[in-house]
Amino acid sequence: MLFENHKQISVRALFLGERLDLRSFEHTELISNTPPSIRAGSEGMAVLFRYGVVVLFNIQPAEQVSFLDDIRRLVVDPLEQPEREEMTIQCDATHIEGIEASQLFLKEFDIRRLHLVAHVLAKSVVLAYYETSLAAHFNRIEPLADKLSHKQRIGSGSKQLLQHIGESLLTQSKMTGRVEISEKPDLLWDFPELERLHLRLSDEFDLSERHIALERKIALISRTAETMLTILQNQRTLRV
Repeated sequence: MLFENHKQISVRALFLGERLDLRSFEHTELISNTPPSIRAGSEGMAVLFRYGVVVLFNIQPAEQVSFLDDIRRLVVDPLEQPEREEMTIQCDATHIEGIEASQLFLKEFDIRRLHLVAHVLAKSVVLAYYETSLAAHFNRIEPLADKLSHKQRIGSGSKQLLQHIGESLLTQSKMTGRVEISEKPDLLWDFPELERLHLRLSDEFDLSERHIALERKIALISRTAETMLTILQNQRTLRV
């Protein structure tokens, strides 16, 4: 069992960039291959996800700085400001597993449970990033949608809005094709007894609801884009 001398550890998920290039990744302190998990810091573990997230268990702030510097070469298109999410995990064999009073309780610090936590936190931090990113695009789309609903002429800045729309639609592709927010971790097929814990954690972080909300915003932006393109084409036709 990992962290057997600890009753409490920290966990921190960091969304570092577009993706992590793990093809050439080699580490002598490998704990697990799926997902890649390595020893880090003096008594910690890092779990790496190809879609750009690293989840750190029991790693001190100074150790985190050193570790992130070590894996910097793996980060493709790094974010200017990494998105983060963190919490404390308590090991208590007598407590119901799940989150209570902002702390996560686990019966033991075994690799399967920690991987499950890593999967949920990694998805949550990706959702948090895209929620913020998409909100900015959505705020620029709303005035346009309002103009369209009142049949007003679209201003000259519409082409710039197309860029925001394209980026919003790209968000959908990334969430669906890379992160697979709605998919269960593969380890649940081999360890179905952890299904209940996964459901509790997914509910606590509202993974499904947040994913659906993002999909709805993207759908609205897509419909607005189609309408806007039609109107732009009509405007150009009238000017000819």
